[in-house]
Amino acid sequence: MFNRWDWTVLEMPPRHFSWRVRGNPLHWSVAEKAVLSREYDLVLATSMVDLATLRGLVPVLASKPTVLYFHENQFAYPHGASVHGLLEAQMVSLYAALAADQVLFNSQYNRDSFLQGCRDLLQRLPDYVPGGIVQQLQARSSVVPVPVAAPPAGRRGVPASHAADAALQLIWVGRFEHDKGGELLLQVLRRLEELQVDYRVAVVGQQFRQSPAAFASIASDFAHRLTHFGYVQERAEYLEILSAADVVLSTAMHEFQGIAVMEAVMSGCVPVVPDRLAYPEFYPAANRYQQQAGDGPVQAHNAARLIAAIAQDLAAWRRRLPDLSAYQPGALADSYRAAFDAAVRVAAGSG
Repeated sequence: MFNRWDWTVLEMPPRHFSWRVRGNPLHWSVAEKAVLSREYDLVLATSMVDLATLRGLVPVLASKPTVLYFHENQFAYPHGASVHGLLEAQMVSLYAALAADQVLFNSQYNRDSFLQGCRDLLQRLPDYVPGGIVQQLQARSSVVPVPVAAPPAGRRGVPASHAADAALQLIWVGRFEHDKGGELLLQVLRRLEELQVDYRVAVVGQQFRQSPAAFASIASDFAHRLTHFGYVQERAEYLEILSAADVVLSTAMHEFQGIAVMEAVMSGCVPVVPDRLAYPEFYPAANRYQQQAGDGPVQAHNAARLIAAIAQDLAAWRRRLPDLSAYQPGALADSYRAAFDAAVRVAAGSG
């Protein structure tokens, strides 16, 4: 969106999460101090950057306009992570937000859960906690989603034709980790069998040494349904899998925008997403399956029933795709520019 600007990018490998969150300023302040000390007009950091410490260790950054972008937050993370590691990440993000001139979130759900998480955390601290912290963060924050470009192979808002006697092509996209709902996916597939839905499914995502057992069960129990299982290295191959699918299913327990689902919808897939997290902001009720807290079988039943109904609609050409044009780069450029300009004004005022 801003390709006429001269960007300098610093990044670190996506591993050792707890250390990466806490240790990035230690590395950058030494290894990249000369780079960080150049004359920049703006600093744009993700919420995993320990921005408060980095601005302290590289003093020239303290006077630069700074935007902190939250694509997720650690307050809304599902149970299963280390409590100590999570608290450390929460404190880092709180201090980083206080050190930034503007704070951006990719969804209202992300912003609200972060501010509520900060409020709850501050109330638990024993003493010397100043008032007005959350109000201060709220005043400098806004919602600007991550822009998602429509893939070149996309069907531009029209689902694929689906003959009544053809198998429904289903795709699930996500990391093979507990927060993406592998167990719920397994239950949905079992329920589709009970409903006698004729379908094929591509389960696409990054695999790890210790993935939830549900994924191994899917690979063995549904081999006759699988058209793909595992990570797709080549972008072109991934787009081909998307363009061949009729329906994209999310079973996520942890989603603040759902870029993979958005990209699938822009490629022509009808979304089937849970009625929670950030999804109600982006998709109409007709594409969301209902839930009951902690009741996986009910969620699986509702998701499978919705998939079966969509299959019938596609066969009769009664279903259109949600309009996601508001989340493409051209539509969001002005919002990003406004946030950058606001950070410059705030920094100039404080200077």
